Amino acid sequence: MAPVARAKRKFILLLIKPSHYDDDGYVLRWWRGIIPSNSLATLYGIAADVAARQVLGADVEFEIEAMDEFNTRIDIPALLDRFARNGNFGLVGLVGVQSNQYPRALDIARPFRASGVPVVMGGFHVSGCLAMLDGKAIGLDDCRDMGVAMFAGEAEGGRFDGVLQDAAAGQLQPVYNFLNDLPGIEGVPAPYLPLATVKRTLGLSTSVDAGRGCPYQCSFCTIINVQGRKSRYRTPDDIEAMVRRNWAQGISKYFITDDNFARNKDWEAILDRLIQIRETEDIPLGFMIQVDTLCHKIPRFIEKAKRAGVTRVFIGLENINPANLLTANKRQNKITEYRAMLLAWKDHGIITLAGYILGFPADTPASIRADIDIIKRELPIDVMEFFCLTPLPGSEDHQTLWRAGVAMDPDLNNYDVEHVCTAHPLMSRPEWEAIYREAWSRYYTPDHIETLLRRAAATGIKISSLVKLLAIFSTAIRVENVHPLQCGLFRQRHPSERRPGLAAPNALLFWPRFALDSVRKTGVILAAFAKVAAIGVRVARDPQRLAYTDQALTPVSDDDADSLDLFTQSASAKQAVAHQKKVFDLTHGTP
Repeated sequence: MAPVARAKRKFILLLIKPSHYDDDGYVLRWWRGIIPSNSLATLYGIAADVAARQVLGADVEFEIEAMDEFNTRIDIPALLDRFARNGNFGLVGLVGVQSNQYPRALDIARPFRASGVPVVMGGFHVSGCLAMLDGKAIGLDDCRDMGVAMFAGEAEGGRFDGVLQDAAAGQLQPVYNFLNDLPGIEGVPAPYLPLATVKRTLGLSTSVDAGRGCPYQCSFCTIINVQGRKSRYRTPDDIEAMVRRNWAQGISKYFITDDNFARNKDWEAILDRLIQIRETEDIPLGFMIQVDTLCHKIPRFIEKAKRAGVTRVFIGLENINPANLLTANKRQNKITEYRAMLLAWKDHGIITLAGYILGFPADTPASIRADIDIIKRELPIDVMEFFCLTPLPGSEDHQTLWRAGVAMDPDLNNYDVEHVCTAHPLMSRPEWEAIYREAWSRYYTPDHIETLLRRAAATGIKISSLVKLLAIFSTAIRVENVHPLQCGLFRQRHPSERRPGLAAPNALLFWPRFALDSVRKTGVILAAFAKVAAIGVRVARDPQRLAYTDQALTPVSDDDADSLDLFTQSASAKQAVAHQKKVFDLTHGTP
């Protein structure tokens, strides 16, 4: 008699990247998001490999789904029913949870745990708190009380295998802590998301981390305390395989999330591989990368980045006051190199986005206004991103304040680098909040938007691409009251997604108000896009567009030290210039 085939059991693995609540208490969600989640892609790639290796046995098949709440509604009742029909055999993984997402993550976990569904949570909040605090601080006991397992560290190297095996056996441990045993990432499953998930991101883009870890000591940073200070890398073979796998489903646009891709020891081999794919196989690769302020000194780096398909580069400028940079242990940023670095990217027609932090100890509303005006005149930056200096759990700044008992905002939902979370020595909270909002309108004036587009036309940057960015960055705070990086296309809301503890909305009033608000916001946004686009068209049609120049586009010269406010606006700026000159004289033998 032929043996009877045994029916396979189904293990549901639901990977959720939580969003957070807006100032009205609703989940921040969009029809289409802007930034793809690398944490979600990383865990999906690992999970797909786990399923292929049948770590739960040949008689168990995996059903894996990745959901990013920034662009997907988490229908908890429907998901609970799905688990119930499967005997709760599975696991909910709350992926890449940051501090501002922790309250929402707990609210997602609560009904699953009440129904007996296993839940595990990982990400920078859990990992950062376990790395820097006492293991119980900043709400971690909420996970313990609810029975949510906490995962600290990274999931490669078979670590996720054990979590899934424990979940299948009904024996999840309270904590999985691998912070002191960070794995190598060469030859391991690369980040990957199926096309249906990637389609929820504008531009059909996905993400990958080519390396992890950072040797620098910036006090506001959490990366160094979670991913470590020793750099680890994927191989050029890994990156090529990832690119080809994504191209098989029609995806060719990427955000390389490394804190500093220029620090990758294999940057040239990786770029050479991408250049070959792009130039010989006609695959339209496009990348956004993050780099430091000294990458222009690496021979061939910018040139090869351009040929590989890099169209945008994010630079952590952070501040133009050397005293502020020193306060944050960001010694690697040299204001004397800013112009040379930015002009080098401009020479290759690549859009520059710069992060700028407001709220360093020496900052005042007046000094911030002056600094922004200097940047507009003297630095050829395309897009500025403003942030409030925030003591993020997992950072040295937070640890210092926590140990000293300094008051910080108790609501983790506000730790999104947009809200003020602790006191400032020279600014009141209202003053700090006001100058943060003013910074956006001060930089993105109609006149300066035209200047930015004229610089783009003169340096070979694609004007239509910059128009889109300028329209988003100039309107997000004003219209949606969120940072542009948390923005998206068409805001989504649901009355069931309001934060617990706040009054539930009347559904009969909620939907008409939401519809009217959506129409109003859409009109404002379309008008803003039209204005920026009209400027772009006018600039593109100007027969003298290639001849445009201004102070920011002028080549670096020895006269800059005396003629530019960037180098004379503070005693620390003057000292930085004097130190740079001394180093130059010593290394070049000047008497």
